[in-house]
Amino acid sequence: MTHSFSRRRALAGGASVAGLSMLSACGTTMPGNLRDLDADIRNLPIIRARTDRIDRITVCLRPFRAVGPRLEVEQVGHKAVVHNYGHGGSGWSLSWGAGQMAVERAVTFSKQHIGVIGCGAIGLTTAILAQQAGAQVTIYAESLPPFVRSARASGSWTPSSRIAQTSAMTPEFEARWEKMARFTFSCYQNLQGLPGNPIEWDNFYGLTSRTPQPEHKDPIGFAKLDNRIQDIEPQGNRIAIDDPRLPYSSVHKKPNLIFNVASYSDYLLKQFLERGGRIKIMTLRHPSELTALPEPVFINCTGYGARALWQDESVIPVRGQIAWLIPQPEALCSLSYENVYVVSRRDGIVVQWMGDDMSFGFGSTNETPDIAEAHRGVSILNSLYTKMGYNV
Repeated sequence: MTHSFSRRRALAGGASVAGLSMLSACGTTMPGNLRDLDADIRNLPIIRARTDRIDRITVCLRPFRAVGPRLEVEQVGHKAVVHNYGHGGSGWSLSWGAGQMAVERAVTFSKQHIGVIGCGAIGLTTAILAQQAGAQVTIYAESLPPFVRSARASGSWTPSSRIAQTSAMTPEFEARWEKMARFTFSCYQNLQGLPGNPIEWDNFYGLTSRTPQPEHKDPIGFAKLDNRIQDIEPQGNRIAIDDPRLPYSSVHKKPNLIFNVASYSDYLLKQFLERGGRIKIMTLRHPSELTALPEPVFINCTGYGARALWQDESVIPVRGQIAWLIPQPEALCSLSYENVYVVSRRDGIVVQWMGDDMSFGFGSTNETPDIAEAHRGVSILNSLYTKMGYNV
């Protein structure tokens, strides 16, 4: 079941920020006293950040494992199961690479028939890769997109987001992660320009607030691995802002790879079905139920669901909530400001308050939308534009 909050109910939970007027459909203009700034700053897209534009609120439980994703083989009766779950906040970003490793293990048991459990980001890509390896593939899933947890992702290229704990890192894991990230990135390079723009680049603006902010500490100790793949993606540059009229003292601008998850999931599902894939809707309650299914080998891509299905308590939920604003095709961008992360996608504008530190949401199984949290993120974003002299 998708955990969301309708726009009507969100409106009932609190009034929109007072005194704001709507921008025209074609956008707005920069206040005259700011027109002399660098073009990179003049062109900062203007997002209509008002709580009355919240379309829905969704919550996802990211499947974190301290030791990283589980990629290993287990025997269940006379069936082989290749596990491929526990990717934290990096499911979309590592999907193709993790899937490739899982398929390499699966075909040692059967090259003709493979079952895939789960139909989210990892399940769909793994199923397609199994097809490319020559297998007839059936997906067994309780839900299909958009009613899967990965459909509620922010949609940015974040291959090391909550992927493991630094204390659990080994050279072998780091090398495996790098291989997954590089292979997945190469796959995304070949998916750009497709109808519906499932994969595309936007501009990211990392804004440093002039208002002193508490240090965003990381008490969990999440691994940071992005420096291993800096050569494959643009790093951008940081621009110092001397003008005190602006609410930020510097801007880190760089290209940012994003996923329009609605069109991307639809694309993957169609690709799988057009290649002869089959889907069976069913709920697995115990691994032993796999013994009654025809495939000799299965790839387990159940994400957070693996905690219950496989009794794997190493899977720790990390709650993440998104307030979705109505899409603005004229303002496609990503930005961060005062612990609020924004991705303005074609299928909706993601506004996510990141909490006071990196432990925010860690260990929480609460999938109930929090209106106050949603309004807080949108209001912080609204304050950015208000301080710049805009009425959004």
